[in-house]
Order: sequence, then structure tokens, then C-alpha cells
Amino acid sequence: MTGLANLISLQADMTNNLKKELHHLCVDLIQQRIDAARQAIEAAQQAAKDDTKSSAGDKYETGREMMQQETNRNMAQLTEANKLLVTLNQVSINGHSAQAEAGSVVVTDSGRFYISVSVGTFIHEGQTYFAISPGSPIGQKMKGCKVGDEFSLNGKGYKVLEVI
Repeated sequence: MTGLANLISLQADMTNNLKKELHHLCVDLIQQRIDAARQAIEAAQQAAKDDTKSSAGDKYETGREMMQQETNRNMAQLTEANKLLVTLNQVSINGHSAQAEAGSVVVTDSGRFYISVSVGTFIHEGQTYFAISPGSPIGQKMKGCKVGDEFSLNGKGYKVLEVI
């Protein structure tokens, strides 16, 4: 290979590694949500089993109903986290993007964004990244943007410095 071909190959490897690492961080965040929801469901179910009927029947029924509501809330959180995981696993982490799309890392003058699923903010190699959904307001504004493009959201301007 020539020197230029080696450089291009090295850049492609670095791009794919960054995307894989960001993808893995998102998976970890979602897995934490799944684990927390499962633990809360188990705790609520165990509390319901351990609760013995006292002479105050209304108090017992109220307690059981509250535990059931808590279980239902956690089941909804578990379902949502599983949906995020499925969506994230459909995002391509290979290759370099010429324009912002699902799977892209977009560096702007106001932050670094990984367009995948909305799981929040995390730090990777000393840099803060925002994991955003393509359907989020900022994800929609970024869609199709190339290096040098500008957009605004809620009165704040962004300039695209890099699309990976």
C-alpha cells in the first residue's frame, strides 16, 4: 500500500473504533437502565409477597396497590429500555459519513453528538458526547448536514466542524 492508502485505512479504523466505542457506551447505559428496572420490579414483587394481611384491611389493599403501580411503572421503563436497545442495535457503526445521519458522530462548535438513541451524555477519552435520536429536534436539524453547514435550535447556533 502507498502512504496515502495507509493513512486512509488508519483514519477509517479510527472512525470505526470511535463509533464502536460510543455504541458500546450507549449499550452500557441502556443495560444499566434495564438492570435497575428489573431490580425494582423484583423488589416490588418481593415486598408484595412479604406483606401480610393485617387487621387493617384497607391499609393492606392500599399497600398492595401501590406496589402494583410501582411494578407497572418499572415494567414500562424496562419495555422502553429494551426498545432503545433494539433501535441502537440497528444503527450502523461502520464507515465514515459524508453527512449527518443515524450512526454519525457530529462535532459542532457547541458539542459532540452521536446520532443513535437518546440516552443522555457521557464522556469518552476526555470528550463529552451527547447521544441523541435522529428523531429528536436537534437530530432532525442535523440530518443531512455536512462539514461547514450551520443550523440553529431554540435560538442557539451550531456550526458543523466534522462528520464522522
